[in-house]
Amino acid sequence: MRQEAEDLQAAGARYIQIDEPAIHARPEEIDIAIEAMGLVTQNLTAKTISHICYGDFAAIYPKVLELPVDQLDLAMANYGYRWLELFDRDRFTKELAIGIVDVHSHETESVATAAEGIRKGLRYVSKERLLPHPDCGLKTRTVEESEEKCRVVVEATKVVRRELARQATPA
Repeated sequence: MRQEAEDLQAAGARYIQIDEPAIHARPEEIDIAIEAMGLVTQNLTAKTISHICYGDFAAIYPKVLELPVDQLDLAMANYGYRWLELFDRDRFTKELAIGIVDVHSHETESVATAAEGIRKGLRYVSKERLLPHPDCGLKTRTVEESEEKCRVVVEATKVVRRELARQATPA
């Protein structure tokens, strides 16, 4: 994986995401995962991201903040955003890619619902460090469902950006 990451960076990749699908399945092995991730990401200048798949995020938080990556990509919509409450106890110190649409549901969230997910994330992470997206990959959805869920992410992001711009503008 280290060589692949170096090759990606040499080819011009500015972002390198390394999925970590089972880090929460064996929380007692998180130090091994941190060390392994470091072997892949050390000396990279590209922004590094780790997508942590569905599971018990509470079992690895806050230790997971030691992963040597710039950003954690977390499913939140599917979990009702409950993992955010962990950040009350221990501050989240990385960029947060926050899942705001549930990729395991055929139903498409409303723009208002997805925008509320962004607002929830903004309680814990600054707008500069919050990146809205679907919870995970859309492979279990039809093309039409995937397009609609992505449209909702884009529109919800626009809604919240407009709100933030209004707040920043003096009356």
